[in-house]
Amino acid sequence: MKLFQLIRYKNLLIIIATMILMRYFIIEPILLSYGLALQMPTGVFIMLVLATVLIAAGGYVINDYFDTRTDLVNKPGNVIVGREVTRREAIAMHMVLSTLGVIMGLVVSFKVGRPVYSLLFFLTAGILWFYSTLYKRQLIVGNLVVSVLTGIIPLIPLVFELPLLGNFWEVIAVYQLDLHQLVYWVGGYATMAFLLTLVREIIKDIEDFEGDFTYGRNTIPVRYGIKTAKVTAASLLGITMLALVYLFAAYMRQLRNGEFDFITFAYFFLLIVIPCFVLLVMLLLAQDKKDYHRASSFCKLIMLFGLIYAFIFRWFIV
Repeated sequence: MKLFQLIRYKNLLIIIATMILMRYFIIEPILLSYGLALQMPTGVFIMLVLATVLIAAGGYVINDYFDTRTDLVNKPGNVIVGREVTRREAIAMHMVLSTLGVIMGLVVSFKVGRPVYSLLFFLTAGILWFYSTLYKRQLIVGNLVVSVLTGIIPLIPLVFELPLLGNFWEVIAVYQLDLHQLVYWVGGYATMAFLLTLVREIIKDIEDFEGDFTYGRNTIPVRYGIKTAKVTAASLLGITMLALVYLFAAYMRQLRNGEFDFITFAYFFLLIVIPCFVLLVMLLLAQDKKDYHRASSFCKLIMLFGLIYAFIFRWFIV
């Protein structure tokens, strides 16, 4: 069980769910609405998911390897490296997981006819290493790295599917099919993942203030104070809510005959916008470590609600 905690199995399950939902509940129904179909074989897609998950797991292991000292202050009960797993074993796990992920990513890139895409896996594995050793100690840089990588996950199924749709370019051109819908919806998920992850990263920095301050981490709360960090996270949350309103308005403009999608409106308002406002209040009223931990967990719940909407999307489109 400790091993599963080390590789953050819950986060890995979310990555898997995100990629599956993007492919089968966002991308596929849009293609079907145009009379097209997914082209990537299921086996290749499974390899793509595994490549992403393995590299992410390797990143979690190496992060814990370099975070042992601060974790002993911030969350002593959850320290695994050096207790349940030796430091040498942790390094070996990181190398095996990352190498397997890169190899699978290389195979998938050749399968879709875009060998250059393999650079995504090489770069991600490298960035996760440098994040643990360097970036996370730099002001804001570490937060942005994690947020960008999280935002990329919904895009991966689309990026690897597009080259295979070349078989339909003649049909797409003749019937002037607007595949911008794919970019709009998947891009919307990527944007929300980026913004909410950035908010959560800052909240986690506030939660971990004691250990970060002790070991000289250059986070926003350590550098500018907890109050400034709270205002920053709250401002980003406000931007997130405005982005949601904009995305919904843009979606409504795309509907034909002046239709109004009340189901999507109700879902966004009740399960995403209102929870974002609740999170804002939780953040501003937070006083101690437990309060910030609850706020961080609630932020993940909002992201989960966003993912679940994909089921409604497929039902509405199909």
